[in-house]
Amino acid sequence: MTLVKGLKGKESRMRLLTIAADEFANRGFHETKVSTIVTRAGLTQPAFYLYFSNKEAIFDELVNEFRTRLRKLVQTSRFAPTVEAHDVPKQLLMTLETIFRFLAATPNITRIGLFLAPNSDQIKEELTSLLIDNLRAEQQMGHFRSELAMETVAECIVGIVERLTLSLLLPGIKGPESLALQVVNLLLYGMLANGDTSIQDS
Repeated sequence: MTLVKGLKGKESRMRLLTIAADEFANRGFHETKVSTIVTRAGLTQPAFYLYFSNKEAIFDELVNEFRTRLRKLVQTSRFAPTVEAHDVPKQLLMTLETIFRFLAATPNITRIGLFLAPNSDQIKEELTSLLIDNLRAEQQMGHFRSELAMETVAECIVGIVERLTLSLLLPGIKGPESLALQVVNLLLYGMLANGDTSIQDS
């Protein structure tokens, strides 16, 4: 009996989180009401407060879940020392595709964590910092040009991912594979038809 109650409790809590994510993502924090969440979940308001102290608590849990999972994803995406130069494009493609897949997998939580949360800028700053660490390490391995500032590259990547997620990924216009391929082709091969030259600082 205790096991059944425990399983039902976990299911109820997860249902509240899922419905809350949908409400927050589509209505915004201030317009979302606990009464709507519990009604959609088929629960009572007292049941809600068994799991969450208030609306802020469930919102914060969704944001923290997104932040933690994104951090782990980026931390584990650094190229292995064994990656050969000819495998760099494929490795970068796989990394960006994995990030886009993560963002597409739970679109409501992505919209909350990346755009709606009051600390969304901090989340993106943390993402940028993690990317800088990865890119510098990969630059030191000899994979990227030594004259490039990895701080600038990381800012560009985060900006590209953020904008493409909002305009193309979340609306379902483009998928992770397509977006990742476009970004890699732009970053590694540029826009020029010959692609053989670069502008040098004067």
